[in-house]
Formats: sequence, C-alpha cells, structure tokens
Amino acid sequence: MHTNMKYKNSLFTTLFHDSAVLLELYGALGGVTLPPDTPIEINTLENVLYMDFYNDISFEIGGKLVILVEHQSTINPNMALRLLLYITRILEKRTQGSTLYSRKRVSIPFPEFFVLYNGTDPFPDTAVLRLSDLFEKPEDLGLPEKEHPLLELEVKVYNINEGRNAEIVKRCKKLTEYSFFVDKVREYQKEGYDLEEAMKKTIQYCKKHDILKEYLEIHGSEVLNMVVDHFL
Repeated sequence: MHTNMKYKNSLFTTLFHDSAVLLELYGALGGVTLPPDTPIEINTLENVLYMDFYNDISFEIGGKLVILVEHQSTINPNMALRLLLYITRILEKRTQGSTLYSRKRVSIPFPEFFVLYNGTDPFPDTAVLRLSDLFEKPEDLGLPEKEHPLLELEVKVYNINEGRNAEIVKRCKKLTEYSFFVDKVREYQKEGYDLEEAMKKTIQYCKKHDILKEYLEIHGSEVLNMVVDHFL
C-alpha cells in the first residue's frame, strides 16, 4: 500500500470541518468563549475555479469575523502573502453582487490569521509572521524610508506539538487529540516502524484509549490512504 505521506494535513482538515469544532478551536486560539449557537459558515477555498488555490480552514463567525487557519509541519516564510491571496479570494466571493463603485459602504468581516505548527524542527511556542517582512526596501532605490508599512497582514503562529501551548490545546479537545495522534505516530517511528505501520498502530492505540475514537472507527482506512506529498 502507498502510504499517505502528508496525512497530517488531510487529517487536520477533515477533523476540523465541523461548525461546533471550529467554534471551539477559535475559542482556544482567541482565548474567548462564544455561545454554542453562534452561527458558523465554512468557506474554505477548494473550488477548481480558483485554479487549485485552496487553504486548510476558513470560516466566518456570525458574519463579523473571518478566520483563516493553516496547518504546517514546516514553517513557510511566505505564509502572510499566501493568506493575503486567500483572504482576497474569500472577500471576492463574499462581495459578489455588491456595488463596490457606489457611494454605499460595503461591510466586510474582521479577518484573523493563524498557523498551527507541529513539525519536528525547533520552534517557539508562538511567533508572528508579517507581510511587511517580505517587502523590498524603497530606500534601496534612494527613496525616503517609510514610517510604517502601507499594507500589512499578521499571522499568529502556534506550536501545537505535544506539551506545547498547553492552555490553547486543552481548550479544544480535538486539537489535544490531534496533537497526541501525531506524537504517537512519531513515537512508533522512532521504535523502528515505517510510517504505514506506525499509523496502523497509532489508530489501534487511539481507538482503544478513546482518542479520536469515533472519527477513526469511521475513517480509519481513509487516514491510511489519503494522497499526500511530504513526510513527517
């Protein structure tokens, strides 16, 4: 069997493709508690019309907030630029039919951007990636230095590896269980098992110990067969 080598991304996306879980996830990341009946609209980009331009998780809360969450096992320094392009497409979809050139104000939701990291390279508990970090410097052309960026986007990065950012992880049960799952796969690999066997043993262990049990009982074989392109 060809084992899915990017299983974490696919598993992450499918685990959190649920309104109640997304509300809990945002509560953990934002340090807030929202009523369980707060309306959630999932709008993750996955349409072929966007030329394979997709993101892991995007959702709106009550039409007031739009949240983009990416999961990475390798930190991409261009993440702020990628999320700028994502939010542009989401807002483009959201404002279809609006008269952008009229005198009427168009209201758009407040955006927030997160990356959840669980790779093996050393990384702090938290970090911020900024779009302005990618800008060329106008002063290199002999122009005056700008006081501040005229366009900015900040991405909050959280390390969700087992034992990191415990306060955030424990506020979201799915995030706790997901982090444990990934850590258990790595543990079995260190014992000498290949990825396929490590995943099988992890699935068995988690089902026995009631960790992602319901999901794995239904989708366990899919976890083993997801098509991916990078290794742990």
